[in-house]
Amino acid sequence: MTEPGVASSEKSSRDEELLDPFEIRVLAVLAEKEALTPDNYPMSLNALTNGCNQLSSRDPVMSISEETVQDVLQRLVQKRLVSEIRQAGARVSKYEHRMRMKWSLEQDKLAILTVLMLRGIQTAGEIRARSGRLHDFATVGDVETGLQFLIDKFPPVVARLARAPGTKEARYAQLLSGEKILETQEIAASFSSTVETPRQDRLGALEAEVASLRSEVERLTEQFDSFKKQFD
Repeated sequence: MTEPGVASSEKSSRDEELLDPFEIRVLAVLAEKEALTPDNYPMSLNALTNGCNQLSSRDPVMSISEETVQDVLQRLVQKRLVSEIRQAGARVSKYEHRMRMKWSLEQDKLAILTVLMLRGIQTAGEIRARSGRLHDFATVGDVETGLQFLIDKFPPVVARLARAPGTKEARYAQLLSGEKILETQEIAASFSSTVETPRQDRLGALEAEVASLRSEVERLTEQFDSFKKQFD
């Protein structure tokens, strides 16, 4: 049996490893640009800030100052998720991520995690469509295999969310910020369920009305046919 003090210490340690939204964005941009623009990697502070504030392929879109990105980088260096590179003769420091080493990720798994960090909750199909330049997945099944690998890690870095009402595909979320995103998803799903019920009631009423009208048309048709036979 785990002693209360030990359990509290382990929880505190896990909480310290959680990443805030700015840390998520900085790490994801480093991983993205490593694949997309290898000639400009590692990244300078200025280039990294521009990547964080990019308008495309980002959800949510952010506006982060260079000073904030610098502070975030220092925190990530302390967490050993980023390395600062000082190249001989270079005027500025550059930075590279260490996610591949931190979580033992091959490029396909890193691509999946990066897309989830940059774009939020998505289906496997959406991840495949959006990760082509990071890694070319042949099938959605390949993405699902990578997602399962990330889910099975200890602690897991990705979670499979419950299907939202009216949807057919499971959605996935990164867990580097903790499980609050799952709580938000459950609230959203609960809300969707409450607003879906009246809609289903309306559909049921319309279907019943159509059935009643169809029955009335059939009855009138029979009466007309009977009336017409009197003159045949």
